[in-house]
Amino acid sequence: MGLEGRFHWGILSRYARAVKSVEQIRRRFERFEPERVPTAGLNRAAVAVVLRDHPSGPELLFIERATRDGDPWSGHMAFPGGRLEELDGSSRAAAERETLEEVGLSLAGAEYVGHLADLQGSPRFRQNRLVVSAHVYHLLDDPGPVALELSEVRSCFWFPLPQILDPERHVDYRTPQTGEMSFPGILVGEPKRHVVWGLTYRFLDIFMGAIESPLPDRWSSSDKAAFRES
Repeated sequence: MGLEGRFHWGILSRYARAVKSVEQIRRRFERFEPERVPTAGLNRAAVAVVLRDHPSGPELLFIERATRDGDPWSGHMAFPGGRLEELDGSSRAAAERETLEEVGLSLAGAEYVGHLADLQGSPRFRQNRLVVSAHVYHLLDDPGPVALELSEVRSCFWFPLPQILDPERHVDYRTPQTGEMSFPGILVGEPKRHVVWGLTYRFLDIFMGAIESPLPDRWSSSDKAAFRES
């Protein structure tokens, strides 16, 4: 079997072993230690990784950011979130406030699963002065319809967690900002439009590792170094 075949088979094996319930996620997350980054002197933001139960397995909430001039994440797929404000007592509080503001979803009654990671932005995208913290939540009740803040969010939808490991959804992504350089991406909706990549992909990679259903390693060490270059 060639390298490409072994890669494909490895993803299929992970796909078959994907977590099937939020209870599994909760148990596995109890053993996880989040990656933290010193934040002194840096700008801060936070996102919410939101899970809900579904008969076919857990689902994750993704948003498609609105297209806006000057926004480094314009049009990107993301988790709901934004920059910390003075009224926020913590990055967790900011993640909850931003989720309510962007999609009308209150996390006040949700189960807090835990702090996932702190990640520093890439100099390549002029975001190295920003640290983003991700927090994981599980909705205990039906959230009902969303209420989008259209100046911030173009669309949002729930995506089946097991399909994150579907090899047919693992694509290469290119952006005009980086020329010929490709990034690992995951197709969660319309091709070329709803692709998770960049910082959100990095958070998703950490999350899947934390719940012991890891994504395949699709980056060489040189790719990772190039991503971080200014």
